[in-house]
Amino acid sequence: MIVTVARIGRAHGLKGEVSVELRTDIPEERLVPGASFSTEPSAVGPLTVTRTRQQSGRWYVQFEQLRDRDAAEAARGVSLLIDADEDEEDDAWFVHELVGLTAERPDGTLVGKVVDLQPMPAQDLLVVAQASGHRALIPFVADFVLEVDVDTGRVVVDPPYGLLDGEQPESTGETAGEA
Repeated sequence: MIVTVARIGRAHGLKGEVSVELRTDIPEERLVPGASFSTEPSAVGPLTVTRTRQQSGRWYVQFEQLRDRDAAEAARGVSLLIDADEDEEDDAWFVHELVGLTAERPDGTLVGKVVDLQPMPAQDLLVVAQASGHRALIPFVADFVLEVDVDTGRVVVDPPYGLLDGEQPESTGETAGEA
């Protein structure tokens, strides 16, 4: 199965080093010197890693084929792809498995469709397109994403108040001014 490991970001320095937006949980195993990646778009690759480093939580990669800043800037936005085996973890999914799933509340109320998974330092965010056109960013943690069922094409979410359009605060039965 073809999976995206990272997407090339900005050029860093003059010798072709680039920042990368990770799409893998194991960058230390995938982004190693000698690793070769096919690319999307394919005209840029394949790319072979010559050096990697981390700084302030970001990954920087030097590729054999990107020798200067101009080449690095031209590669910005390119996805790094590999042919990977299915992950045997029950609670791990690839982005392409999540995109297109119907997002619903525990009571079955439709929330929208999953359109992306945005990687963040603390946890990933499930991007859900709602009928209003608003995109909700739901932290991909067990408290808010209760169930992922790829086979039935649905994900059950219970996000905190305020993340979804049209939410009304629950009434406590008190009116303003009552003590």
